[in-house]
Amino acid sequence: MDLRIGIQNSPRELSFETSQTAAEVEQAVAAALSGQSPVLRLSDSKGTIYVVPAAALAYVEIGTEEARRIGFVG
Repeated sequence: MDLRIGIQNSPRELSFETSQTAAEVEQAVAAALSGQSPVLRLSDSKGTIYVVPAAALAYVEIGTEEARRIGFVG
């Protein structure tokens, strides 16, 4: 699944693929925004861990869990 995370006062966004489910990502985002966790901690499909301070989150875009199609449509 593709994720895009916007960070306040930063012109770039974090964009990566994760093997976590949409529900897991949504739960982690909700915990960070509600103050239960001071950071949003997610990992990509290669094992890289991303830690973003909850106060710096601008948005989190959660993509679909649909497998990518390979090839040409026509």
